Amino acid sequence: MMLVNRVRELRARYRMTQQDLADKIGVSRQTIGMIEKEDYAPSVTLALKIAKVFETTVEDVFQIDEGSEH
Repeated sequence: MMLVNRVRELRARYRMTQQDLADKIGVSRQTIGMIEKEDYAPSVTLALKIAKVFETTVEDVFQIDEGSEH
């Protein structure tokens, strides 16, 4: 099971850089990069902040892919 996400896609749609998103939610640009590469699963609080920036739900941004192993 692994957590997959649409952060890169949504960030592009909103024309935001990794740094823009990082500044809005109070993390480093490197953290955003790790989330996008699915190397880091954000906390619930951080996932909620990301969803709020993109005006959507956590479930729309993050999904569990039960068929994949990381």
